[in-house]
Amino acid sequence: MAFSKLSKFTALASLALAGTVLTAIPTLTFAQSNSGITIFSGVNNREDILDYHIDFPNPNTRSRYKLRIPATKLELGVSQIVILYPAYYRGRLDTDEITVGYGSDYREEAAIEEVVLEENAIVLREQGRDQPYHRLHIYLSETIEAENQVQIKLENVRNPQWGGTFYFHARLLSPGDVPLPRYAGTWILTLNY
Repeated sequence: MAFSKLSKFTALASLALAGTVLTAIPTLTFAQSNSGITIFSGVNNREDILDYHIDFPNPNTRSRYKLRIPATKLELGVSQIVILYPAYYRGRLDTDEITVGYGSDYREEAAIEEVVLEENAIVLREQGRDQPYHRLHIYLSETIEAENQVQIKLENVRNPQWGGTFYFHARLLSPGDVPLPRYAGTWILTLNY
């Protein structure tokens, strides 16, 4: 009789402990970044898919996006960074909370002269239809030298109410008389549903 009570107690305690551990796992996995292997992304060249990190990818929450551009994409110096993102991304970007880091481990910070957000600034043709895009234009006070890795940190971002996959496109402009934007790649951001 004592053995069966002890066995029931042990089994119940084990079940409670397992339930506690399983409910703790989702809270440990908040951050999200590239999945590593992306098949059928819609981006023509695999090397054009850029790395990113999202601290809190849950819908309708405040988050921090770290959008990274490798040094191989900076063939020339950079004085302006343009990020195009789809109008159906209904999150909010705080233009006062943007920093640009570069160099080894992004330790150096580039001074930002101005950040301009233009809604429905450009229309791109995707999958046979016109898609409006917003444009985030970051003007740097100083030029980031060629062959430096860059990280654009967007703080105080309000994620959209509904999750999904969003293509953010990076364009870089070099200093000069006629600054021509060069395509640097695409961040394929995935937010939880």
